[in-house]
Amino acid sequence: GGAGTAGLARADSDADRARAALRSGEILPLTRILDTVSRQYAGDVIDVKLDRDDGIWQYEVKLLLPTGTVAKLEYDARDARLLKAKGHDLDRARKP
Repeated sequence: GGAGTAGLARADSDADRARAALRSGEILPLTRILDTVSRQYAGDVIDVKLDRDDGIWQYEVKLLLPTGTVAKLEYDARDARLLKAKGHDLDRARKP
């Protein structure tokens, strides 16, 4: 196999690690993150990625706000803590 197969194997092991982390309870299931998002913000989730950053699992959520702009939210996958929030109208979309 050439360079292509190495890339595939790496992607697979990432997915495997994510599955294992989910099974062991190291990270929260996506449904929990989506619940958290909908409690905190108005809008529709249009994209979610599970990423590992410096050994920390993070859910990256793209949110289509009622104003029509897209915001990006990053949650700690272990406890659904909001780590980062970027977006024009996020303040207005924030629920009380």
